[in-house]
Amino acid sequence: MGYRSMKVYLGRKGVILSRITVHKYMNKELGLISIVRRKKPPYERGEAHKRFDNLINQNFTASGINQKWATDFTYLFLTGGDVRYNCTIIDLYDRSVVASITDRHITIVLAIRTLQKALDSQRFVSTDIILHSDQGSQYTSKAFTEFCEKNSITQSMSKAGYPYDNAPMERYFNTLKNEEIYLHHYHEEQELYDAVEDFAYIKYNHVRPHAYNGYRTPFEARYAV
Repeated sequence: MGYRSMKVYLGRKGVILSRITVHKYMNKELGLISIVRRKKPPYERGEAHKRFDNLINQNFTASGINQKWATDFTYLFLTGGDVRYNCTIIDLYDRSVVASITDRHITIVLAIRTLQKALDSQRFVSTDIILHSDQGSQYTSKAFTEFCEKNSITQSMSKAGYPYDNAPMERYFNTLKNEEIYLHHYHEEQELYDAVEDFAYIKYNHVRPHAYNGYRTPFEARYAV
């Protein structure tokens, strides 16, 4: 959590400090430093069944909930070095996590399971929702594109090699790793799975102030609390 978000969080707990003071304590008194990340593990890329135009074009805003979703995969390490993969979907309206699943393999099935979980979690979903992703083989596969068509979901894709085209997802995964994953040791995969779920649905959605929402939590922004 950055010093701006920390200031808001502390204020809600009754601790009123200036941004300068919070920054000073986090950097000098507590000696907080950046974490060095592990090298990204390799994985096999499949053939694309269909690619889609970028309908978002870095316009990461929405006028209402469940109009624009963004999704991506990331890798997470257990203490022994084994890799697990997380697929997450966020709503660009308020940056809330609407679905998150972690598994042993980065597959088309994981992408579909996550999207189904997102659809099941929402009471009202627009019939013309846009789902933005990169051009990974999971999202360009026949099975995934047909699943989207079946559920009236319009796919949008970043230009290959341009991570900024899906910046909100990049930011979420950075936050997940810097504020949760890199601070703990996970010896068992269930420990990791539970930690990711707890962070996504409780800490991130309900506790952590988000700059995009004017330092309201995604839950507060979503339901105008």
